[in-house]
Amino acid sequence: MISKAVDWVNFVACQLFALLMAVWFRLYLHPSKTSPFIRHVVATLLGFYLALFCFGWYSLHFLVQSGLSYSVMVFAGLENMHKSCSLVFDYGMYSADFTGPMMVITQKITSLAFEIHDGLTKREGQLTPSQKYLAISRMPSLLEYLSYNCNFMGILAGPTCSYNDYMAFIEGTCYEPRHHQENANGKENGKYKQSEPSPKNDVISKLCTCAISLAIYLSLCKLLPVEHSIDNDFVNSTPFHLQVVYLYFAMLALRPKYYFVWTLADAINNAAGFGFNGYNKDGSPRWDLISNLRILDIEFATSFKMFLDNWNIQTALWLKRVCYERCPINPTAATFLLSAMWHGVYPGYYLTFLTGIAMTMAARAVRHNIRPYFLVSDSYKCVYDVITWAWTQVAISYTVVPFVLLAVGPSLKFYRSWYFCLHLLCLLVVLALPVKSRRRQVKEQQDGLQKDGLQKDGLQKDGLQKDGLQDGQTEHNSTDNNCNQKDKAT
Repeated sequence: MISKAVDWVNFVACQLFALLMAVWFRLYLHPSKTSPFIRHVVATLLGFYLALFCFGWYSLHFLVQSGLSYSVMVFAGLENMHKSCSLVFDYGMYSADFTGPMMVITQKITSLAFEIHDGLTKREGQLTPSQKYLAISRMPSLLEYLSYNCNFMGILAGPTCSYNDYMAFIEGTCYEPRHHQENANGKENGKYKQSEPSPKNDVISKLCTCAISLAIYLSLCKLLPVEHSIDNDFVNSTPFHLQVVYLYFAMLALRPKYYFVWTLADAINNAAGFGFNGYNKDGSPRWDLISNLRILDIEFATSFKMFLDNWNIQTALWLKRVCYERCPINPTAATFLLSAMWHGVYPGYYLTFLTGIAMTMAARAVRHNIRPYFLVSDSYKCVYDVITWAWTQVAISYTVVPFVLLAVGPSLKFYRSWYFCLHLLCLLVVLALPVKSRRRQVKEQQDGLQKDGLQKDGLQKDGLQKDGLQDGQTEHNSTDNNCNQKDKAT
């Protein structure tokens, strides 16, 4: 416990130091005042200093992982670099608490490998719009690579980001219009804003969120431990509905730890000038380009997917880009499995993500088959939202328990105390309410659009032909009339 407390103090102290350095970096090493080379060097050296302070010589793992992966990218060839780099990552053995940074570096290395592969080996027609934007057309230098992986803003807690976004921040072009993003075009009265927006208000707001989250976590984490849900006395003496309520509040008390860590990391990046995402409709700047969560959307999520879409957002985007969009067979299962492997070797991770597959499929089936019946009126939809909110919170809590307990024994003990009820319910729902895969739905929609387009083209052609015939008939009739008039005149 003392060791964990010291780790926490070191982490918070280093992040507060990084926050001060971020403000200094933005003011005194602004792109207008210094070169990208200097910004790369300073960001990298500060990152290594923080890593050395927090983890000692364990921080050499960051250099080894980054250096080995860079060598693979250089020597493996363009066709295979993205596959080779995916094998070079840490599996999460918690002998020292440096695996968090290793996990973020893993995301960056694999993302970069795929982005270089897309940019140098594929034609534009083979890429999706987002892949076109992320594609990299030249091999980064070693300094750029180390700066991207180990900069002081994200070395301890991330979040991950795309290489192009990071380079735009370093070079000072991140405030230019971003045509690929909705509601982020930076327009005001038809003209682009020229002044550089200040992140001050957003940083202050996020720091307030950090303070509240930390206070809630420290107040409740010991009062509502998740481990209490598998205590024999608690299980035997507590009615099942109260066990459900306790589990919900235990998970509710655990989440502020992640809110604190990720929001503080976001504030540090924003303070350095990184994270600008265009403007809102009212003209206020958005600083959520690399935000990792949306707290209100998480706590009031009405579906399993909505919860996941707003939790650890950058990791979800990474999984989508490197796995879901590229996996030809069962991308949902492959994505959950990759997520488990990325988190580490603890069995609890695999139990959580395997359960997540079943939950996702069941939630998708319910949404496609039952939700339409509740959209007939606002009152029906309100009832549906309340029911699905309660179900989502219980399902998330039930799914995540092994992630917290980590070991097989305690995790299975918990599921046995609940009689594997949600697993069985998900199985019944999936069997009773089959739903088409998303890719098949998209394909059918595209086929339908193509058919509609062909039908419209056919109708237009028929219309043109009819118009042509009518015009011909009109011209023929007018010519006949003119001839008759001439005959009469003669």
